[in-house]
Amino acid sequence: MTLSLDQLSRCTVAVDLGAARTRVYLKNTGLVVDEPSLAAVNTRTGSLIAVGSLAEGMAGRTPGHIRVVRPISGGTVVDIDMAQRMLRFLVDDRIRRAWRRKPMLRAAVCLPHDAEPIAQRAAVETLSALGARRVELVDALIAAAVGSGLPVERPEATMIVVCGAASTQVAVLSLGSIVAAEKVQVGGDAIDYAVVQHLRSEHELMLPSQGLHPLHLALYADPEVVGTETEVRGRDVATGLSRTVLVNTAHVREAINTPFTAILDAIGRVLRECPPDLVADLADRGVMLAGGSAMLPGLDTMIERATGMMVQVAEHPDICAVEGLGAMIEGRLQPLGLERLAN
Repeated sequence: MTLSLDQLSRCTVAVDLGAARTRVYLKNTGLVVDEPSLAAVNTRTGSLIAVGSLAEGMAGRTPGHIRVVRPISGGTVVDIDMAQRMLRFLVDDRIRRAWRRKPMLRAAVCLPHDAEPIAQRAAVETLSALGARRVELVDALIAAAVGSGLPVERPEATMIVVCGAASTQVAVLSLGSIVAAEKVQVGGDAIDYAVVQHLRSEHELMLPSQGLHPLHLALYADPEVVGTETEVRGRDVATGLSRTVLVNTAHVREAINTPFTAILDAIGRVLRECPPDLVADLADRGVMLAGGSAMLPGLDTMIERATGMMVQVAEHPDICAVEGLGAMIEGRLQPLGLERLAN
């Protein structure tokens, strides 16, 4: 996956196939699709019942013959046929008609760093089924760095940490290329899972995914101001009845320390791989935090304490990658210009 701005400027559509959400950006139009990467399927007939937000609302509430699936996992298409059907429904008729009017439609898609050839081929086949004649592959780390406003085209070090639902990717970039990068299979889902397991073991409470929201809000807040406990409603493990418990937020912070540590270890490995001059640049410039899970409570503070570098959360961390792709296909990112040297 190489960054060719000339090829990308010929693309009409940019797609971010994320683990949690699928986003589509149309050239000169902007973001037109931002939906959960979910599909509800009738296992008896194979028919597609719902996609996106509607399918997300069905999760955990369907009868046995209806299954809610994720055709995209960790930014990689794992079920090509289902991903094609999901995208076909997410992209409405008006947009598809606009695509069909362009006989040589080109598409750009961002993939996780060091995506396997089979994952690259799956992404190409998925978009080709929607009418793309050519598909350009872009590293999600570069796209997110561009979308967060980092000067990736300059000969200066910039560091990006993309914390997604299924994984976290860390990279140092310079002159439009990745100098060092790491990817760990720890993201927002792993942190949420740690919270759910803590509540199950300490309070014998089973918590639905929607029940994590009040805990997230409590972790954001200053415990000295609002106290250290918050009410959480879930299902009792023994009786199966609804029950409300008071949860100590300090204990929850301890429970999520393990996945946070894995992210910090990845950052440390990337810094150790970088040349000293680039690390010196980062000491002044700091770290940019992006991705759908970038707003997890305490993540930016923990990175600051561990690295000693300033951490800044992108203005719109969840859509940085697709916005970066959009900037590239619209020609808003220009390579570093070099004047012709005199003989």
